[in-house]
Amino acid sequence: MGSISAGPQGLIRFGEDFEIDPRAFELRCEGHALKLERLPMQVLLILIEQKDQLVTREEIAEKIWGKDVFVDTDNSINGAIRKIRQALKDDPQEPRFVQTLSGRGYRFIAPVSELDGHTIASARNGSLRPTEAEQAAMPAQPIGERARGETEGGAPIAAVGHRRQIGLVASLVSCCCVLGIAAWMGWTHFYGADAAHSIRSIAVLPLQNLSGDPAQDYFADGMTEELITELSRIQALKVISHTSVMEYKGTRKHLPQIARELGVDGILEGSVIRENDEVRVTVQLLDGPNDRHIWSESYERPLHGVLNLQREVAEAVTRQIRVTLTPEQEARLNAPRTVDPEAYEAYLRGRYYLSTQFTLEQPLLQAKGYFEQSIHNDPGFAPAYSGLADSYFYLALFHHVPEETGLQSAMEALNKSMQLDNTIGEPHDTLGLIDWLHDWNWAAAERDLDQAITLAPSYPCGHEDRAELLAFLGRRAEALAELSRVNQIEFGPSAAHTEAHVYFQLRDYPNLLEASRRGVASNPNEWMEHLNLGIGYEGTGNLPEAIAEYQKAVELSSGDQGARGSLAHAFAAAGNRAGAEGILHDLERRSKDRYVSPYVLATIYAGLGEKDTAFQFLEKAYDEKSLDFAWNLKVDLRIDNLRSDPRFQDLARRVRLPQ
Repeated sequence: MGSISAGPQGLIRFGEDFEIDPRAFELRCEGHALKLERLPMQVLLILIEQKDQLVTREEIAEKIWGKDVFVDTDNSINGAIRKIRQALKDDPQEPRFVQTLSGRGYRFIAPVSELDGHTIASARNGSLRPTEAEQAAMPAQPIGERARGETEGGAPIAAVGHRRQIGLVASLVSCCCVLGIAAWMGWTHFYGADAAHSIRSIAVLPLQNLSGDPAQDYFADGMTEELITELSRIQALKVISHTSVMEYKGTRKHLPQIARELGVDGILEGSVIRENDEVRVTVQLLDGPNDRHIWSESYERPLHGVLNLQREVAEAVTRQIRVTLTPEQEARLNAPRTVDPEAYEAYLRGRYYLSTQFTLEQPLLQAKGYFEQSIHNDPGFAPAYSGLADSYFYLALFHHVPEETGLQSAMEALNKSMQLDNTIGEPHDTLGLIDWLHDWNWAAAERDLDQAITLAPSYPCGHEDRAELLAFLGRRAEALAELSRVNQIEFGPSAAHTEAHVYFQLRDYPNLLEASRRGVASNPNEWMEHLNLGIGYEGTGNLPEAIAEYQKAVELSSGDQGARGSLAHAFAAAGNRAGAEGILHDLERRSKDRYVSPYVLATIYAGLGEKDTAFQFLEKAYDEKSLDFAWNLKVDLRIDNLRSDPRFQDLARRVRLPQ
């Protein structure tokens, strides 16, 4: 590329619409000034100055801060690059301006039409402008080429007097830089202290995978989830759920907007690089509403020490925002833990499948397999047993395995998990669900769910399950209050799903209809959202819409028994007896080689008006302690025509069904 002469006012033009006025330190798009802070502007000028060349992070740090200034340059440069991309609307996956070369640095790749090389150098070194004499003495320099004012030996062709002037200018520039950095560091110290003190809610944005291998995304996402889990155990801190923050993966939204949408004071963001058995995590804490840096740190550990790394980050965050830890929380954060690297990798893969598709058979079996692999590699790793218990529980809940077999295996894994580490909230949550749905011990269920929340105050599943249990117990005001807590930490589809379940247990069909509509809108491919919407339609008397939603639920779930039972009942209610009987006979045929819930069969017989057979299957569900039984018996509209029968009242008495 040849030399580019400076424009009449020293402007730098790049791309189709952008220009920089280095003298005014201003970035413009189509003549309109854009907001870009001083540090990102300096980084952008450095990259433009070396267009099409690799610029390492070390080069950027040395040009801006020098060699002997102790600031966290990694996070400062990360933040600067992020803000440059926001201002230029540049996609890091398909960049038009700034290309990231993983582990190496950055390259400016957009065409540049005008450039005053000296103006760039002056601006990015502190905006100290040279004198007119100096400008005249210094010719325009092409990007990425040696200046024409250099000899072969590298000595500048200039008068001795100009050497002295340039030396003086360089000294002044250096002085300005040091003073500017000192002022910046002092401002950050005082401002950061005030901002950190006011943070009582936080969102951990998805950690960036900087390994250069998209196949490692699961590792970065898993690390994000585990860091959220660790922070969710802090009593005085509200932590936004993993499902909520994953909506912001790869987002271009500015931090103040994200903070506003999630209702948080602080945002933790960063990156992770995993190379062989080493992991490096870089994080920074920001005042979200004001997009101000508070604290940052880098951690490099062997993979077997990743649990300690997560706890170190959590402890550092609590120290920065000055929250008070209970003695138990402090002891947990300071307790050293190690994990076999292969066990941890298998655990993260298991959590991925469990958290994304916990209702479908194949993903649940994959999750189960990974948790078993994790346990095989590290029999002392408690979270893997908790994950295995969840896999077995959901396999039983959604009829993929016989309930007796699934629940027995779930309980064995839960007991082992709590034996190894009783400070984890997740096993208590799963135990509470088993107390409720299988053991019919409502008091024990409430105690276990309370314990899950005590151990992990921001654990969304604990609050969600507690809200549903309170609704089942008929404690409407408490259930809605708990639902309000859910809505403070969970903004994803799970919140609407929980709200629908709460209103199902309260038999509040208008509110169930509204909640499930939101659920379908936010997660249209999740079959349970369509099932809830169908129940809302049927409960409000709209059978055609109910049937359409039940059919969608059956399709998306690949034939879930509960969804098919609801469809059969709606067919019968609409006068389509043949359709209902067809589903019934198919389920009865399937029961010869795999488990079919007797409760589901009871609901279809009830819809067909065959009450005696319906009660026979209800009694079978009672004997088996079917998981469907306790969830549905009190409120299920599919068996409303049985409720006045003395046999139903006797059944409710034996179950000790709450009024």
